[in-house]
Amino acid sequence: MDIRPTTDQDLDVFVDTLHTAFGRFPETLAEGGGGVWWSALEMDRGLLAVSADGRPVGTAAAYSFELTLPGGVLAPAAGVTGVGVLPSHRRRGVLTAMMRRQLADLRTRGEFLSVLTASEALIYRRFGYGPATYTRRLTVPRHQAALALPRARGAADAPATGSVEVLRRAECGALLEEVYDRYRRTQPGALSRPHRWWASGAGQPPVAPAPRHIAVHRDADGVPDGYASYARVEPDVLTVDETVAADDAVFTALARFVLGHDLIGRVVFKHVPPEHPLRWQLADFRAGEVSHDTDWLWLRLLDVPRALAARGWCTDGELVLDVDDPFLGEHGRHLLTVRDGRADCVPTDREPDLSLDVSDLGSVYLGGTAPSTLVRAGHVRAHRPGAAALADALFRAERPAHCLHWF
Repeated sequence: MDIRPTTDQDLDVFVDTLHTAFGRFPETLAEGGGGVWWSALEMDRGLLAVSADGRPVGTAAAYSFELTLPGGVLAPAAGVTGVGVLPSHRRRGVLTAMMRRQLADLRTRGEFLSVLTASEALIYRRFGYGPATYTRRLTVPRHQAALALPRARGAADAPATGSVEVLRRAECGALLEEVYDRYRRTQPGALSRPHRWWASGAGQPPVAPAPRHIAVHRDADGVPDGYASYARVEPDVLTVDETVAADDAVFTALARFVLGHDLIGRVVFKHVPPEHPLRWQLADFRAGEVSHDTDWLWLRLLDVPRALAARGWCTDGELVLDVDDPFLGEHGRHLLTVRDGRADCVPTDREPDLSLDVSDLGSVYLGGTAPSTLVRAGHVRAHRPGAAALADALFRAERPAHCLHWF
């Protein structure tokens, strides 16, 4: 078996092989050549596994993204996608060989972070990835949709600002791209959506050109600062694909708008951050039904010292991390020193504070998973009292990590 890079000429073979791996057939291209996920593929970043008789039997690819780290740092990140092996060639080491080759290629390109969304949770931890952001759905019956927003004690009444207007997806693509890009630069865990995604309609709504209503929020000066993409995809259900907002007040204004929609029974908010306050804003707390509480973005560190030095930090302190990377056969002990929001990470022979797998370091890296949770779960070993609490304080982010982008 050979693992070889792909070119633009391999697109059809790549797409066909991947769909065959999942027992599917490629959908027809939308009118105008857009609206299918593979229209954003970067074929200079793909891999094909080819059998001895020349038949393609496996695929893997990557996108070039920016990932927003705690502290508002924008870092390059490879978005792993299109991973599949033909059913006839599973359990033969094809996937392992592709993952090993891909990680080597990413390092050669100088990348120190890799991310993916996992179709199956059991696959990618063994390759060094850990779940780093989470998402859930919130379903609210229309007759229980009233919001009760108590004013903080001592706060002055603030006049209502801003407005909401309804547009159609087909007429506001540039606006969506602009608002999302401003949002993702301040949201830890968010990924960029390169222009080619919007231009080709690659992905899920509202990136895809499927018919959607777009509730656009504008601030007091008329500048768009948030949107909610929604449609009545079931007779009695209004489904909100995603809500992008500059702050909680904008999110609340958009939520109030869609919750007030007539002639529906339920509103379903997809991709709500786990700690989002919307459920607490409902007059009836039990009206918000949480479901699909799941992982979303998985993350892997390819260069531990570089990755830890790249992100911003909220607390000063020192921590010695003993990190094992069994898939790549690597092991390192690192002294993490944080001062004034920046970190230095160097090799050390000091006794460790925490011992952990590189996949667990990926889980805590964005602040979406508390190190103490993984200590309690038996994933991470704390070698002294207080080490887990210090790690919690160091790794937390200024706001909960969340990712909306599908790839």
